[in-house]
Amino acid sequence: MNAEPERKFGVVVVGVGRAGSVRIRDLRNPHPSSAFLNLIGFVSRRELGNIDEVRQISLEDALSSEEVEVAYICSESSSHEDYIRQFLNAGKHVLVEYPMTLSWAAARDLWKLAEQKGKVLHEEHVELLMEEFAFLKKEVVGKDLLKGSLLFTASPLEEERFGFPAFSGISRLTWLVSLFGELSLVSATLEERKEDQYMKMTVCLETENKRPLTWIEEKGPGLKRNRHLSFHFKSGSLENMPNVGVNKNIFLKDQNIFVQKLLGQFSEKELAAEQKRILHCLWLAEEIQKHCSSKQ
Repeated sequence: MNAEPERKFGVVVVGVGRAGSVRIRDLRNPHPSSAFLNLIGFVSRRELGNIDEVRQISLEDALSSEEVEVAYICSESSSHEDYIRQFLNAGKHVLVEYPMTLSWAAARDLWKLAEQKGKVLHEEHVELLMEEFAFLKKEVVGKDLLKGSLLFTASPLEEERFGFPAFSGISRLTWLVSLFGELSLVSATLEERKEDQYMKMTVCLETENKRPLTWIEEKGPGLKRNRHLSFHFKSGSLENMPNVGVNKNIFLKDQNIFVQKLLGQFSEKELAAEQKRILHCLWLAEEIQKHCSSKQ
């Protein structure tokens, strides 16, 4: 990627919330991966005109323009599936913020569509590019897990826009799967007090070696965004995360990965392993949702 680009891929950003704004910033700044990309404009349901000299274009124009070759889908999760399908059918490469869909079957079908069209479909996972995850990966390698837990707290999220908590919190599930391998679901419960905007999802998982892992998502007014983890190994314990430094440019690091895919610099084996992990996490999220729904 250090070479001078022979061509630039025209990019449109769909959705200009927090993630979309960061994407636009990274595309406009001089970075090695940005040199391969040319920001054409952004799509929003709101009439915004221009943002920092970047022009707003209609969805129809973005889909039909030959200049646009890549779409960054940064809208709310409930709209991802429809946007991905439209852009793939229009012959565009797609980068989408996680979760790519709110169902396992839809994600599988979209990957098949991307394959048929010969296009890159990339789901962002900035949580795997964080300093905390790099620290954890080093800490757990070669160790025999006995049991573990991961609790995440945050302010409320609208389920209609961001999906069931197992989907909106899929980055935590991705951490557990990336650290300990494929997991099976033992049980899942959801406690909700809608009038207080409070919810607590408790999920009991098992590793392939039958080691228990508990994942809890707790959201409500006044709850600070925080992760509490506890992993017990035969050789000792890891309780909570030390301060391992600031996460710098994680969306840009994700863009670098995407550009490497556009340039064909990922092997089929690497792409297949990533797809397998993403589909496994989406399948688990869906199973958790079914489990919780059947209890209510």
